Amino acid sequence: MRILSTVLVVVLLICPIAIQAGEADVLKVEVRKTGKQTYHFSVTIQHEDTGWDHYADKWDIVGVDGTVYGTRTLYHPHVNEQPFTRSLSGVGIPAGIRKVTVRAHDSVHQYGGNVMEVALP
Repeated sequence: MRILSTVLVVVLLICPIAIQAGEADVLKVEVRKTGKQTYHFSVTIQHEDTGWDHYADKWDIVGVDGTVYGTRTLYHPHVNEQPFTRSLSGVGIPAGIRKVTVRAHDSVHQYGGNVMEVALP
């Protein structure tokens, strides 16, 4: 038992950043049509960014078949700004697509947090 406790302490000391922050979650999505087949997305993300080693680094707009229609890259951590909202304009989505999923990505866990499915206007 003592060995197990020692191993656990060592792991916690080596990996504190990965343990503190979980996956990036999509909290809210607003979408509006801006052209014949183009859309503007405003997406609110929550992630316990700890700095450059672990932060939410992008979000995607994905079709039901897995096609990625748009990606908003996040170029820096938002340690003191949680949750935060960022937008992406000019997202082309083919006619006939009725809904998409918005997913967030972080630099450690990649995908896996809460996603949101939204109907297109």
